[in-house]
Amino acid sequence: MEKFAFIIHPLETKDVARKFPFISRWPEALVEKALQFVPPLTASHITGVKSATGTEAEGWFIGVPLTPKMMMNGMPEKQVLAKIIAAGRKAEEHGAQIVGLGAFTSIVGDAGVTIANNLNIAVTTGNTYTVATALQGVQYAAGLMEVDLSRTRVAILGATGSIGKACARIMAGFGYPITLVARDKRRLEDTQAIIYAESGNQAKIETDLPQAVREAGVVIAVTSALEAVVDAADLQPGAIVCDVSRPRNVSKLVAESRKDVLVFEGGVVAVPGDVDFHFNFGFPPRTSYACMAETMILALEQRYENYSLGRDIELDKVREISLLAEKHGFKLAGLRSFERALTEADIMAVKQQVKVGK
Repeated sequence: MEKFAFIIHPLETKDVARKFPFISRWPEALVEKALQFVPPLTASHITGVKSATGTEAEGWFIGVPLTPKMMMNGMPEKQVLAKIIAAGRKAEEHGAQIVGLGAFTSIVGDAGVTIANNLNIAVTTGNTYTVATALQGVQYAAGLMEVDLSRTRVAILGATGSIGKACARIMAGFGYPITLVARDKRRLEDTQAIIYAESGNQAKIETDLPQAVREAGVVIAVTSALEAVVDAADLQPGAIVCDVSRPRNVSKLVAESRKDVLVFEGGVVAVPGDVDFHFNFGFPPRTSYACMAETMILALEQRYENYSLGRDIELDKVREISLLAEKHGFKLAGLRSFERALTEADIMAVKQQVKVGK
């Protein structure tokens, strides 16, 4: 039996209140202050993960009681990293041989490097398989919406981050017209130069996010913003929006107010076996985020090594993890939007709204 763990955290203080209802009456600042003193805890035991090869695995969700706001703005980085390292040591106590860093635990500091250096087990952010499934989702959605990606501008929000840069490099290699979007123009120019050297694709760069969204038929959102950054009014009719970020870069109001755009979550994966996470993170049974799935895949493959760390994702690893996922029976779980599976009828309804608006 292979063993893994995955570190999770609340996205906002009201997530903590669902577990401990009595704090729902507390001011947010008081909740955040109290959470700083709460140690990491075992949130659940994950059972039933079984590869198509017959290999089985079990795991644990380890909770770090910090919100993204606390990790990025509310506490010293050293203190945040110490909390995450403590969660990794709890994973070690369970016998896990690899631990995945979920959501903002993979962003803070140097994207997992310091955490890995302070643990005796392998560490991954899961970002490599997140890239693979996000791109699979975009290509699948484009097929359903009858959108020719070779003729459609793709805006990548957060293009200088690890996931965004990898998505941009791969899509540029396909010859798609892309726009790199981020706040730091110098880093954008560096990414633009890398892409041109690799593929000859002259990507556009843009620091004005709304302008980039207005010009794009496809938007891949992978910023580390703490709140939604995509305005419904900026989206083209028929736009495809893949939101990989947690917290989301696209609010539910966008999907509700713009019935002529297709908004879906990147990186939703069907997990092989009769898996039970014993924890409700808003997905249907036997599905997970791609970052969680990468940790499971590496455990099933007995690849107990640091895999997706730092700010740059190796493109060869994107191909490798895709092949390993296929080998073990992991696959894209269709499209999902705000905790709901998108049906063929949903896609047809979006296409119909686009036709009506023309």
